[in-house]
Parts: sequence; structure tokens; C-alpha cells
Amino acid sequence: MAKRKGSQNHPLQQQQLRQQVATICARLIVQEGVKDFQMAKKKATAELGIANSKNHLPSNAEIEAEIMLYQRLFQADNQPQHIQHLREVALKAMRLFVNFNPRLVGSILSGTATQHADIALHLFTHTPEEIDMFLIQKGIPYDLTDKHFRRMEQTISFPCYQFMAGDEQVTLVIFGIDDIRWSPPSPIDGRPMQRADIKAVEKLLNDTVASI
Repeated sequence: MAKRKGSQNHPLQQQQLRQQVATICARLIVQEGVKDFQMAKKKATAELGIANSKNHLPSNAEIEAEIMLYQRLFQADNQPQHIQHLREVALKAMRLFVNFNPRLVGSILSGTATQHADIALHLFTHTPEEIDMFLIQKGIPYDLTDKHFRRMEQTISFPCYQFMAGDEQVTLVIFGIDDIRWSPPSPIDGRPMQRADIKAVEKLLNDTVASI
């Protein structure tokens, strides 16, 4: 029986398609500001005209690797300065919310932030109303939404406040006091999300200055 050529079910072709999808996802995230990995995958498969099948879909970690490669190839001249700027703004916001044990998370912490990235902070309070009152007292206008994380086989909603710090958007995800001992799963690899306190961010800034 003759072998079928060009089949998308061939392991090698599946891997090639996964690579193509990952590359397009990286472009969509870096250039066009798509922030959700699943949306990037959906757009990428549509662009290639292939089925949105798990056989063709790269992992989020594969996409992040492509983002890092893209940034090294095309943004090496300005990426370190961009990360430095975002971390400086993040540190100012963390100092403002120092009483809520702020932690920096996400692409600004990892160093893969794009021009469209939000500054993501985790805060810890007895009640979310404390954040409401604090923002009102400081005269900071904000939008209120929520963020969902998996915990103990359940999806839990956490309050999320968003406001502008100059030209940068800051996103505050509000956790309970005891949640500082628990970190939600990373969207990249499913492991506990990395968090950095004020001292850790100060060190990152100093290290970045030394390397620029």
C-alpha cells in the first residue's frame, strides 16, 4: 500500500506544524499584543489554515521559548532597557502597596515582557475592600475585574484591580493573607508561579543595570 504524502498526521510533519504555530504565536504576542496563549494558538492555526488540534498545538512553554528567541533576534538593542523600565515602574508600585506584601509575577519578572505587557502584582489582604479604600484614598482611578486560578482541583476567582501608572498598566490580583504561602499555577508550565518581593526586584534592577 502506498504511503500517504503530506499527511498532517505524520510525526515529523506534526512537529513542523507545532513549530510553525509556536513561531506565529510568538509574533502575535510580541507584535500584536495578544496576551492569551490560547487565543494566540487559535489565531495561528487559523492563519495556517489547519485544524485547531492538540497534535498541532505547541505548549505554552514552547511558545515562551519562541518569544525569547524572537526578542534575542529582533529586540536585542532595546529589550533590556524595556525590562528595566517596567521593573522600575513595578518597584514604585510595590513600594506604594508595601503594606500588602506585594509580589511581582509574570513576564516582567521572567524578563520576557513585550511592549504590551501589564505590570502584574499579587497583594495579600484580610479583605479586598482594603484595596478599594487604599486606591480611593490615593485618588487612583481603577477598573475592577477578576482573575481565575486552579486550586485543589477547583477554579477560584480572585479580585483584580487595574490602573495606569504613567503609560503602563498595573494589574493587582488580590489574595487572602494566608495565600502568601500558596502560589497559583504558572500558565507557562503549570508549576507554582514565581513571585518576587521588593528586595528581589531591587536586586533584579541592580543586576540589569550592571549588564546593560
